[in-house]
Amino acid sequence: MDEELLGRYAKLIVEVGANIQRGQTVLMIAAPSAAPLVRAVAVECYAHGALFVDPWYFDAEVKRIRAERAPEDSLEYVPPWYGTRLLRLSELHGSRISISPNTPPGLMDHIDPARAGRDQLPGLQEQYDVINAKTTNWCVVPWATSEWAAVVHPGLDAAAALAKLEEELVYVLRLDAADAAGAWQERVGELHEAARRLDAAQLDAIRFDGPGTNLTVGLLPTSRFAGEAPGTTTVDGIVHNPNLPTEEIFTTPDPQRADGVVASTKPLDVGGTVVRNLKLRFQGGRVVEIDADEGADALRARCAKDEGASRLGELALVDREGRIGKTGTVFFNTLLDENAASHLAFGNAYAIGVGEEDVPRINASKIHLDFMIGSDEVAVTGITRDGREVPVLRGGTWQL
Repeated sequence: MDEELLGRYAKLIVEVGANIQRGQTVLMIAAPSAAPLVRAVAVECYAHGALFVDPWYFDAEVKRIRAERAPEDSLEYVPPWYGTRLLRLSELHGSRISISPNTPPGLMDHIDPARAGRDQLPGLQEQYDVINAKTTNWCVVPWATSEWAAVVHPGLDAAAALAKLEEELVYVLRLDAADAAGAWQERVGELHEAARRLDAAQLDAIRFDGPGTNLTVGLLPTSRFAGEAPGTTTVDGIVHNPNLPTEEIFTTPDPQRADGVVASTKPLDVGGTVVRNLKLRFQGGRVVEIDADEGADALRARCAKDEGASRLGELALVDREGRIGKTGTVFFNTLLDENAASHLAFGNAYAIGVGEEDVPRINASKIHLDFMIGSDEVAVTGITRDGREVPVLRGGTWQL
């Protein structure tokens, strides 16, 4: 990425993604290879009046070494100061920027998936409490690396694969637009309007039907797809966009109500282990069978973290108008792939997806792991509180 484009990307992250405010402390989590973007974002943060920019570089190769050599009973250990730093940032009402991938897909190839699935770093369980407290304006963004590009475009040599991935990121981030910020404001507005129409249908459940899929997920009485305004708002009124790119609308489901079977429509990266052709069966809200052609044990390990890890914390819908799906590329990266297809997430739920009276009922867990289940072949149908069926997505197109 040349200097001019890098500067525009950093400006988009700071202004539209995280929306950095004067006097804020900014925590950035990134792989060492993302240093050029970290530095460009730091320039923009300080230009916007940030008090301090704190880069935390996470070395994924050391994560692999740990998976290979550390004692079995130590793999879930997290130094206590990691969580303390995040909680202190929350108390200060700071900002968080995560540059993905922190851990490249395929990093854990040839490692026992059950061992690999136990180490969630750089993810921290405290982050879910911080998100639900709405004290930080935050954003996750992508950065092309050679290791990632080799997985996404294995048929190309290293230089060509990286160039192709960078080209795709420019497109999906709308950095090819003269006014990228304006392009994102327009798209987020479209998503917000779709969410408002969905909320107006007063749905009690959503059913997914497609190849290998017949799954019904219940909603809570106050589950909602739309917030008060496009984007996400902190307790201080700071509007931000937690994902760039973003093409989804999402809500918080009832963790006690998910029944049926579902087949994933894209591979899933679980901390460096790629899970392919995932098949799940739910009963009474809990996943009771997890099968896959590859990597199933990594997901089983994550879903055994705690009582809530095997239940759902998010339901998100994606139409076919987003740019990520139009590339036709499988990115092996949840930030991108989840915004190309409707998806569900195991584990911790977002409180912003329900009214205050239902917050005690949402799912709680140490994990939050998205998996993709949508495609043009998967029909999405809403079931209203009086039992009527309402078409929501057909062929990837909104029906409301």
